Amino acid sequence: MRVVEAFRAAFGASPQTVWHAPGRVNLIGEHTDYNDGFVLPFAVPWGVTAALTPRDDDTIRLLSLQSDSGEPVTLASREESTGWTRYVVGVLAMLGDRVRGADIAIDGDVPSGAGLSSSAALEVSVASALNDVHDLGMTPMELALLSQKAENDFVGMPCGIMDQAASALCEEGHALFLDCRSLGSRNIPLDLASHGLSMLIIDTQVHHEHAGGEYAKRRAECESAARKLGVAALRDVTDLGGALAQLQGDERKRVEHVVAENHRVEALVGLLRAGAVTEIGALMNASHLSLRDLYEVSSPELDVAVEAAVKGGARGARMTGGGFGGSAIALVPLERLDSVKESVSNAYAERGFKAPRFLPATAARGAHRLS
Repeated sequence: MRVVEAFRAAFGASPQTVWHAPGRVNLIGEHTDYNDGFVLPFAVPWGVTAALTPRDDDTIRLLSLQSDSGEPVTLASREESTGWTRYVVGVLAMLGDRVRGADIAIDGDVPSGAGLSSSAALEVSVASALNDVHDLGMTPMELALLSQKAENDFVGMPCGIMDQAASALCEEGHALFLDCRSLGSRNIPLDLASHGLSMLIIDTQVHHEHAGGEYAKRRAECESAARKLGVAALRDVTDLGGALAQLQGDERKRVEHVVAENHRVEALVGLLRAGAVTEIGALMNASHLSLRDLYEVSSPELDVAVEAAVKGGARGARMTGGGFGGSAIALVPLERLDSVKESVSNAYAERGFKAPRFLPATAARGAHRLS
């Protein structure tokens, strides 16, 4: 295994444990997680693998096979971390006195900037490895919450629980129906192939960066609207018309999206459980229009990808992830895959966009030990 060989070369011994955690695609339920709502992600075949051995001192030595230098970074304290190392060190920091230092080698193949949550995969792989070697006895959901806290409190990114929960809890061939308030979850079968369908990821090649402020701004708008409406979170809005009458401007639009999106998640889960997989495309289309017009987190590249995919024969398509770039997903009949790819590629070329990248989205397994 490549990461094990790199660990040995860098640190002079074999790692004590190796864990893999996947990235995710969100089938539907965008920007609902931090509003205590519902989401429906599934894990993707790409992720992050962490090879780890604990240390008896507080030194942290980190090696990323994706770094330009190819050399380990040595941190004498948790406060010294910068860049990608903050996601790793944040997990160690959230564990407090239960752990000390560690030697860690990281290998990842989540397409960078595609909105498939490489950060959550990194956090969950490291958290799972530490849980293993220190025999902490944490459940997958506890590891997800720890990883989210690392990103919120240490990195400074106010994400919800969806990405980390998907990375930790998903099952192969299933999507994870998650209630982000109760943290109750259920894996829902997602058998597209038996219905002659596939889920195609369209990577716009436009790298997104949420920490720049727009993601945090949307969350603040939702929290402000909830306070004005007298509810703990927008998930609690039951009279949408009455709520919208009390709000103006952007807050009004954000509430309309979140409330309707929660309903779309529940409707899509119902269709999957009924075996009506071919019917979920309309909900995907509606979700994208809402994210474009009401939540305003799409981009020209995402909009063109969605429109061209549907024109090329997709049953439905939507942006996935936080937005401002990243990826779209399209529900495509197997016999129309080439047609959809051609339609999107041509639409990008006509507008002078960078050529998109196409990836098959199969529902993969959540975090697991490799050795």
